[in-house]
This record gives sequence, C-alpha cells and structure tokens, in this order.
Amino acid sequence: MVDYLVVILSSGLMSNAHPIVVFITAGILTALPIFLFMAFFALAAVYAERKVSAFMQDRLGPMGQGAGFHAGKWGLLQTVADAIKLVIKEDIIPAKADRKLFILAPFIVFVGAFITYVALPFNQVIMAADFNIGIFYILAVASLGVIGIILAGYGSNNKWSLYGAMRSAAQIVSYEIPAALSILTVIMLVGSLEMQEIIMAQSGTIWGFLPNWFIFNNPFTFLAFFIYFISGVAEVNRTPFDLPETESELVAGFHTEYSGIRWGFFFLAEYAYVFIVAAVASIVFLGGWQSLIPGIMAGPGWGLFWFFAKTGFLFFVMMWFRWTFPRLRVDQLMKVCWKFFLPFAFINILGVGIWDLFVR
Repeated sequence: MVDYLVVILSSGLMSNAHPIVVFITAGILTALPIFLFMAFFALAAVYAERKVSAFMQDRLGPMGQGAGFHAGKWGLLQTVADAIKLVIKEDIIPAKADRKLFILAPFIVFVGAFITYVALPFNQVIMAADFNIGIFYILAVASLGVIGIILAGYGSNNKWSLYGAMRSAAQIVSYEIPAALSILTVIMLVGSLEMQEIIMAQSGTIWGFLPNWFIFNNPFTFLAFFIYFISGVAEVNRTPFDLPETESELVAGFHTEYSGIRWGFFFLAEYAYVFIVAAVASIVFLGGWQSLIPGIMAGPGWGLFWFFAKTGFLFFVMMWFRWTFPRLRVDQLMKVCWKFFLPFAFINILGVGIWDLFVR
C-alpha cells in the first residue's frame, strides 16, 4: 500500500515534491489508519471485556455513561471517559527514576506493537505492506516490546517494577519459542513466509465439507494451533499467565510507577498485541479472510468480515480463559513451556515433515 501511495502522490498532488517528502507523506497516510484502528480496537475491546466479564460473573458491568437512553443504559462511553481521563491525568515521574529510560520505555513497547500491524492482511486487498517474509517479520518485530518492558522495570527504580519486568521478559522469551515452532509447521506445508500465500493455501475444502484450513489439515497442525494460541496468551500476559502483573505480589508489575498517557501507551500496546496474537492464529490456522463456506461470501467485503469474525472469536476465548482458569505459579508457567509445549512443538515439526512426504 505504501508503494501504491508513493506512485499516486508522485504522479498527482505531489508531482514536484522531493522523493523523500513523498515517501514520508505516504508512510504517514498508511500509518494513521493503523493507529486509529489500534485506538478504536482498544476502546471496543475494553468495553467488550467488561461486559463479557460481567455476564460471566452474573452482574451488569458499566452502566450510566453516555448520552441518550441506550448509551446511558449500557455504558457505551465508559471506556471513552477512561481514555479522556488518562490523557488529562498528571504525568508523574518518580524522583529517583532513570528519567530517560522511564520516558523511552512505553514508546518502545507501543512501537513494537504498532509496526507489527503493517504485515497483517485484513482481506484480499487491505494490507499496508505485502512482505515476502511477512510471518517472519511479525515474529521479529513483536519481540521488540520485551526491550521496553525491561527498560520500564529498570528505569522505574522500583523493586516491584523490576520483578515484574524480569518475569515478563522470561515469560515472553520462553513462550515465543513454541509459538514460532508451531507456525513453522504451516510454513513447511506452504513453502512460503508470505501472509497472503499462507491464506491462499487454505482455499477449497477438505474431505468434501470442511474448509481447507490448516487446523483441519492434519493432526500435527491441529495440535500446533493450540500450542501457538496458548503460547500467545502467555506472551501477552493474559490470565492465567498474568504473573508479571499479579496485584497481590507485584502491585502492577513493570508499569507500577506509570500514570497518565504513558500508562495509556502500555495499555494500548497490550490490547494491540492481543489482537496480533488472535489475528496471526486466524491467518495461519483458520484461513484468514477465507470464507467459512468455500466459494460463498468470498469478496473483499466478506473477507474483511471473516477476518474480524475469526479474530474476534479468538479474543472472546481469551476473555473466557480469564474467568475460567486460576493463575499459574511461576514454576508451573515455565514448566508448561519447557517440559510440555517445546517438546510437542518439535514432535509436530517432525510429524508434519513425515505427513508431507508420505501421506499428503
């Protein structure tokens, strides 16, 4: 999309402008919709999570915020009010904190989430940049958030923040391995790292009635989906893997000392990563924008619908996890990764190789 905008601007409104100016303008025009989508998704996701949590706990959730009967009855503007509060809230930097690292950390975490969206194909045509190594790019840049988390914990000069940052870094780095190995099973079958090619490889049907998604392709990719998804939940510190933010132990973890808009960047990045985990799972294992009914409802508009439907369902499952499973201990968390998920991920790779050679 950036390349297309450069061509359009160069031959139209900015035909006499310097190429660098044209490129920067095209980048801004591409980045702005991504930022607005991240902000809107965070608002919608927080509201949805509050209402779903309330339903699961037999209560009402946000009520009374919003003009008009329906908005006021359902609290539709509660998250908007919270966002405004964060923007106008006083920005406090502890006196003994490392000021430069403290300020830099939330931006690194946010940028790591932001640039990941560049490679996500929302449908057949909506995609900021179609990399030939798209899935590798996503796995690589999504790891940048770890640097910001460590800087936030260290720069805060707070022992609770440092403990939370150390937990989070260990947890993310550990669960990235089985998650990446699970995606590798699909790459072996497709023979490409390009996101659109992975989606196109899942067109058609299997056994005459099931969509040809990789979750149904063979028993090894079926298991790989669950390993990836659970590892992804652990990577974004969602319950039952929210040990970096255990209130009873670490107050709020690595962002204990943050307030106002800086805390808002951590919050925005957290929900951005949640969307990325669900989106990659839907792209790699659930056909992405491919229709649930092959050959029917398959245009670009329907592609956008199916992509968000699958991603939204997986996000709902994450919310379901939160109110179903108790929090794991630190030793249990690491044991699940290194003693169960990692060996099974390697077995899946071996199994997919054998399946591809002798069965498929």
